[in-house]
Amino acid sequence: MIKVDLSGAEKFFGAQGPDWAACARAHETLAAKNGAGNDFLGWLELPQRIEEQELTRIVAAGKKIRALGRALVVIGIGGSYLGARAAYDLLGRKGDGVELFFAGNGLSATSLRDTLAALGDRDFCVNVVSKSGTTLEPALGFRIFRELLEKKYGAEGARERIFATTDARRGALKSAADAAGWECFVVPDDVGGRFSVLSAVGLLPLAAAGLDVEEMIRTAKESFAALDERSEANPAWRYAAARQALYRQGKLIEILACYEPRFRMVAEWWKQLYGESEGKEGLGIYPASVEYNADLHSMGQYIQEGPRDLMETVVTFAQEKSSYPIPFDEKNGDGLNYVAGHDLNEVAAIARAAVKEAHIQGGVPNLVVEAPSMDERGFTELVCFFEMACALSGYMEGVNPFNQPGVEAYKKLMFAGLAAWK
Repeated sequence: MIKVDLSGAEKFFGAQGPDWAACARAHETLAAKNGAGNDFLGWLELPQRIEEQELTRIVAAGKKIRALGRALVVIGIGGSYLGARAAYDLLGRKGDGVELFFAGNGLSATSLRDTLAALGDRDFCVNVVSKSGTTLEPALGFRIFRELLEKKYGAEGARERIFATTDARRGALKSAADAAGWECFVVPDDVGGRFSVLSAVGLLPLAAAGLDVEEMIRTAKESFAALDERSEANPAWRYAAARQALYRQGKLIEILACYEPRFRMVAEWWKQLYGESEGKEGLGIYPASVEYNADLHSMGQYIQEGPRDLMETVVTFAQEKSSYPIPFDEKNGDGLNYVAGHDLNEVAAIARAAVKEAHIQGGVPNLVVEAPSMDERGFTELVCFFEMACALSGYMEGVNPFNQPGVEAYKKLMFAGLAAWK
């Protein structure tokens, strides 16, 4: 179970402290499904629905993709790829899992060519993820990789290598999939993209990579049941109420930190989750991220002594994935033989404690989120925890946590510019 340590933030809360009553009201609104955005609460029941309706097909498709080649190109943007990328980067592929490549999340020709070079001549499949099929970046990415598939395998060979994750009934991609005979999986109508990692959107590519998606769904069911507790002991309550209390005290920026470089894309997923959910109507805590220890030697200066409008959330893992003993050096030129024989994780723990104390002394409140392990279970618990806390925090803030009206602004202007080519 996720644990949340508030000891490094308590002196910054102010006289009122965390507003547990407001958190209780937010949870009741969420449970009763009578708040803003209540038509996008399917993520709460998603593990049960997936298990009953689609999980067997997802696992079978993952095996099929592994049998067809050594790579899967996942084409999507935003919530259509960030969850899968986060899990893949954190956990890696397992067993006979294929390597995942991600495309259709930008318009850089250089990045596209880099992906093609890395893919090389390997046999590959494509998973295109888009509810509509008309979002510019993934639509263009799919055009490119579909053409590559057809040139390499022919029309029929390409057909069995394309997997579409899209709307159940409508849209350009669904129509194309039905016409071509591609295997289809569903982007649920009542689940926003940033909450969709535990649907086929995230599970299909992760199954292809050899991850245990059945364990992820079992964990998700247990986690959401535990996170329904209505008390201050609920870690989602603790995190949501603490960050809103700090927001009231002028802490406008939240920095998510982790001492594991593999966590970087989890932080990117978290930034979308909280940025899209809370940043509206002139409100919202700005979500940023850093990678420790590396960023302690760059951004560390700003965090320690810059404007005091920051709060810091540090994600740790109770069980380390790996260990490494520090060797003895006969010359001892660096003067560090006194740490020889200790594990690198021991040194890291002391560094974490020192950073926490230094930042608190420098005026930065520190929240610690501890996951049990860096595996499918630990990742899934983090996803469920952050999703639940995000919904509670958004309702406490007074916004609809499940819409994203501002995202359309650039799209309208972009398509207006492209219309000149018609």
